[in-house]
Amino acid sequence: MQRALPMQPTVVLLREGTDTSQGNPQLLSNISACLAIAETLSSTLGPRGMDKLIVNERGEAQITNDGATILKLLEIVHPAAKTLVDIARAQDAEVGDGTTSVVLLAAQLLKEVRGFLEEGVSPHIVIKGFQKASQLALNRIKELQVSVDRSDPERFRSLLLKCASTSLSSKLIHSEKPFFSKMVVDAIECLDQDDLDDSLIGVKKIAGGGMQDSLLVKGVAFKKTFTYAGAEQQPKLFHNPPILCLNVELELKAEKDNAEVRVDAVAEYQAIVDAEWEIIYRKLQAIEKTGAKVVLSKLPIGDLATQWFADRDIFCAGRVAAGDLRRVVQAVGGSIQSTCSDIKREHLGTCGLFEEKQIGGERYNLFQDCVKAKTCTLILRGGAEQFMEEVERSLHDALMVVKRALRTGEVVAGGGAVEMELSAFIRSYAYSIPGKLQLVIAAFAKALEVIPRQICDNAGLDSTDVLNQLRMKHANGDKWFGVDVDGTTGIRDNYEAFVWEPTLVKINAISSATEAACLILSVDETVRNPQSEPQNPGPKAPPGAAQRAMRGRGRGMPRR
Repeated sequence: MQRALPMQPTVVLLREGTDTSQGNPQLLSNISACLAIAETLSSTLGPRGMDKLIVNERGEAQITNDGATILKLLEIVHPAAKTLVDIARAQDAEVGDGTTSVVLLAAQLLKEVRGFLEEGVSPHIVIKGFQKASQLALNRIKELQVSVDRSDPERFRSLLLKCASTSLSSKLIHSEKPFFSKMVVDAIECLDQDDLDDSLIGVKKIAGGGMQDSLLVKGVAFKKTFTYAGAEQQPKLFHNPPILCLNVELELKAEKDNAEVRVDAVAEYQAIVDAEWEIIYRKLQAIEKTGAKVVLSKLPIGDLATQWFADRDIFCAGRVAAGDLRRVVQAVGGSIQSTCSDIKREHLGTCGLFEEKQIGGERYNLFQDCVKAKTCTLILRGGAEQFMEEVERSLHDALMVVKRALRTGEVVAGGGAVEMELSAFIRSYAYSIPGKLQLVIAAFAKALEVIPRQICDNAGLDSTDVLNQLRMKHANGDKWFGVDVDGTTGIRDNYEAFVWEPTLVKINAISSATEAACLILSVDETVRNPQSEPQNPGPKAPPGAAQRAMRGRGRGMPRR
């Protein structure tokens, strides 16, 4: 009689409740999640793109068509789809524009090869083909790019204006492109041209007025800080004033809050109070001796100091935000002092004009005609708060694009022109090689056409007809032909039409999209730990329940 084989023990590797998904179905599921994100974003692309209204859990609404902002507000939880969120954020941080394009391109690359994966083609062959095609595309862009001569300042400024205008054409403020393009280029030209630190461009939003009431202050502007009664007696206008920036508190402290003092006689208490007053008066006299006419401090300036400065025709502002104070120092010169003693003339800055001015419903302190101005402030006007926030995001994209163009001075035509040229170039290369790689590289070439196709769809054009015309043009050597959403034919030479974008935007978008697609294709298993699942907090307590529960605590037993 044959002996039965011993039963194999069950090996438990993962915690109970761990969700594992693997193999080809998992890969296709990840691709489907990425396509769902791209579908949400696709309608926002191009000059005729629509906006999204997103309401968060607190009921706050935001209207935007910026890809990175939409993905941030959507709070996506799918682990593979988060890769697309990351590349959109990276694109926004690196070049400022092209956030929607990079997500659409990554998703389209995955969509084009999904059929190959279902038929059993190895993901590694697809990844190899994508990397080869991406390298071909980047090399071709560098051959196509046009370098603008910096020796002619007028011509170079014209290039920057066109890059800003192209970035703003897909935004909510596209109707005011000339006005805002000039403002953006002027703002970037205010910065230190070696450093180009865009954090030194302040943006202030004031409700009311129209978009055309927005202005650029070549210097610093910030909202009037909290002040005491004596502030209204201070002068509000100075020409060439010495400006002192402090990190010092000029306020009397209440003794009960800060110290415990034991005294035997009233005279001793009075001596302590007099000493404290003596300290603050000594600080104020030291400030007056410097000759400063405008005194700013990061810390509070109390009612005593405010009145003291007012009596001597000195303007003061306390509780100035750290960012605003830093930009003031950049604009007027000098340095922030953390003591009132031994302040010399070189520690003070100056500007041509200081004034406190009413803008809309707010009072603003303006420092203009600054000698060492390496900073500026954009004051935005508009009706709704959401509208002004979207204007700020749009200007941020344009500022980043102009900054990159200024740094490199190399541009390509936008409006889908460069994508069509790359598609034609990569497709012709694909037909020259054998094997499965030919199919993958041809799929990459087809995926690049998603940008012009989506621009056509969003503008209400016949995308099939327009793309066929563009393919013919690019086959005949017209390399700068792209989509024209305004004309009758639907196509035009976008380089001649001044639809220009910095090369860096396209290079970054193609390389990021390829990396993201390869990363998602290389994942064949997802292990979801049960601890990472959010626990159900249960139903919320009715309002006022906590107060009712606490009521009666700390009391003694009622007397019988």
